[in-house]
Amino acid sequence: MTSPSTPRPPAAWPYWITLSFVPLAILAIVKGGWWIALIPLWGWVAMPLFDTLLGRDLSNPDPDTPDTELFWFRLLTWIWFPIEAVLVFGAIWYLTHVAQYPAHEKFAVMFGIGVTTGTVGIVYAHELFHKANKGERWLGDLLMAMVLYSHFRTEHLLVHHPWVGTPRDTVTARYNEGFLRFFPRVLWQGPGSALRAEKAMLKRAGLSPWHRRNPLWRYGALQLGVLGLAFVLGGWMGVGLFAFQAFVAIWQLELTNYVEHYGLTRRHLGDRKYEPVGPHHSWDSTHRVSNLLLINLQRHADHHLHPMRRFPLLQSYAPETVPQLPTGYPPMTALAMVPPVWRRLMNPKVRNWRRRHYPDITDWTPYKAGTLPEPRGAG
Repeated sequence: MTSPSTPRPPAAWPYWITLSFVPLAILAIVKGGWWIALIPLWGWVAMPLFDTLLGRDLSNPDPDTPDTELFWFRLLTWIWFPIEAVLVFGAIWYLTHVAQYPAHEKFAVMFGIGVTTGTVGIVYAHELFHKANKGERWLGDLLMAMVLYSHFRTEHLLVHHPWVGTPRDTVTARYNEGFLRFFPRVLWQGPGSALRAEKAMLKRAGLSPWHRRNPLWRYGALQLGVLGLAFVLGGWMGVGLFAFQAFVAIWQLELTNYVEHYGLTRRHLGDRKYEPVGPHHSWDSTHRVSNLLLINLQRHADHHLHPMRRFPLLQSYAPETVPQLPTGYPPMTALAMVPPVWRRLMNPKVRNWRRRHYPDITDWTPYKAGTLPEPRGAG
């Protein structure tokens, strides 16, 4: 059950808080030293503090608001790619031609840039490639190429959304699976999963997996293009700096994926079929400031129910309907890096969730192992 809707979406300007990363990144690039710490401090310390002070936002705008009334929200996602490109490639040029920093300090600067491309760039890419507009999808592809993770679009749209909460979804974190085990598993399994999904799509259309319609060709070309530009601007050091920020961004993305569905499982119906996705298959957070920063990504249950819905129109749900995180994503992803602390906090919540929604399931081992028996009467 959602909260009552308000007639219009909220003002767009608070969401532009994400642009606050830009001056912090510029300071890190041109000054180095302790200025580099401003980006992680802003995202991981200041934002959670503001969440604590300003609390939750439970308001729900009218989900049928037309796109014509959402221009300033959409514009924010459109302008980020050129901003990110200037930041990343400008940093590579400056660090390899002007700055006299030692190598470790240059990589520290790119760590901050990677936090930015992961926290903002990938979140915006996710918003864009969920839309029908080809221009927006292209912007999403460009942003994912900037972090060398283009297959994420295919994996997310063709695998994660239909199979979330099942063993077939690579990025649904299993109960008791620590992030340090989850992360290498996803890095290894994700590209192959995306390739299989695209091959299956092409096969249904009667086409070869080598056909030019396979988007993996586009993904590869875009990634080679950005790596080539990094080399032109900074040589092999430029390529290394670019790849490092990409890895940091991917780490940020997969931390978020880990948090979003940890331990939540859809009921197996037999014959490799599962119940439809419900609002209770995602962890939500209604904390005000982190939702502004992440353009309502934390209203994740509604996103899975309505994947094409634009971010300012995503709805929040009552706690009895959707499992709630104790705080926003930034501190939760930090906790995920310490598996014993994470398990102590989240495992009891998962067990409570199981008792609330699936009191008849007493053995969850097959769900974790992916060896699900046919239920009685199935078939």
